[in-house]
Amino acid sequence: MRSAGRHFLQIPGPTNVPDRVLRAMDRPTIDHRSAEFADLAHRVFEGLKEVVGCSGPAVIYPSSGSGAWEAALVNTLSPGDEVLVYETGHFAKQWSEIASRLGLLPILIPGDWRSGADAQAIAENLAADGERSIKAVCVVHNETSTGCVTSVPDIRRAIDATGHPALLMVDTISSLGSMPYSADEWQVDVTIGGSQKGLMLPPGLSFNAVSEKALSASKHAALPKSYWSWEEMIAINAKGFFPYTPATNMLYGLAEALDMLNEEGLPNVFARHGRHAGATRHAVEAWGLEVQCNNLGDFSNTVTAVRMPEGHSADAFRKIVLDRFDMSLGNGLSKLADKVFRIGHLGDFNDLMLAGTLAGVEMGLALANVPHRPGGVQTALTALVNESA
Repeated sequence: MRSAGRHFLQIPGPTNVPDRVLRAMDRPTIDHRSAEFADLAHRVFEGLKEVVGCSGPAVIYPSSGSGAWEAALVNTLSPGDEVLVYETGHFAKQWSEIASRLGLLPILIPGDWRSGADAQAIAENLAADGERSIKAVCVVHNETSTGCVTSVPDIRRAIDATGHPALLMVDTISSLGSMPYSADEWQVDVTIGGSQKGLMLPPGLSFNAVSEKALSASKHAALPKSYWSWEEMIAINAKGFFPYTPATNMLYGLAEALDMLNEEGLPNVFARHGRHAGATRHAVEAWGLEVQCNNLGDFSNTVTAVRMPEGHSADAFRKIVLDRFDMSLGNGLSKLADKVFRIGHLGDFNDLMLAGTLAGVEMGLALANVPHRPGGVQTALTALVNESA
């Protein structure tokens, strides 16, 4: 049976694609060896570097974010190299698994999945590495599975305090374009990004932003690579082209999305995400439920993971919300499966969209007979009004 109105896609990515971006992509594909294409490519390279906050090259791949994880590793490391990964959640663990499959030796620091990465634990591991076998530290800036953020500057300071030469690699897939980030200021060697969240595009593009230190490491890296190789990409990107057929229409969309971010102003974009995240947490607290992130300083501004009361199924609740209100909420991943639901509040998203989202959640809690107190929506609305005043 047809559902009237527009589907509410409130998972933490892919996000709703704005009409402006859809219209920008709805254009004839052009010759990817033409001057017109080179203009487009230079435009997106420079715009992306501004969002990442990097002065070095930004490489764009036709791939998911997992491809950018792999690219970061194969371009800088050699078989048998150790990489230090802090387990903030599902995606940090996945990154370590990719490293293992590539012939690297990941050292996974266990985490409780309720906070960001512990800089002190990373420092202790690096200090104990007298042989300097650890070649890279890998952290997820915004862990989508848990709604917890890692302070990248704290990780940078921890590495510097030990005098360890390891590269710093940061996954920004669910934070780029939604939360403050600066690769140069924070001295990140490889930044990993994706198109389908704060950049408001469909899935299909991923990014590496590369420091001079990472470029130097790439000259000696011995892991096999071809498609992911920075060397050929960076050389031909400088002329506005790609070494293989690019995703031209996705690049049209990226150019439009970057324009939209600039028109709003990145500080305003970040403030908007902060307002919506805060209002969402106010609603959760008013309902008497608990957010997965339990460290006050680590709350995500793009996704809130909500723990279900004992004996209640998050997936059954999500199904009711989807069937009755045509709204998709994020599921729990790995050890959080069926234990949490995730509210995405990122990308092209405004106050009324958040109000509708939270209304759907509150009605769904009632229909699913989940123990809660009513009034979360009103609490969130009051927070939004007060912050706008």
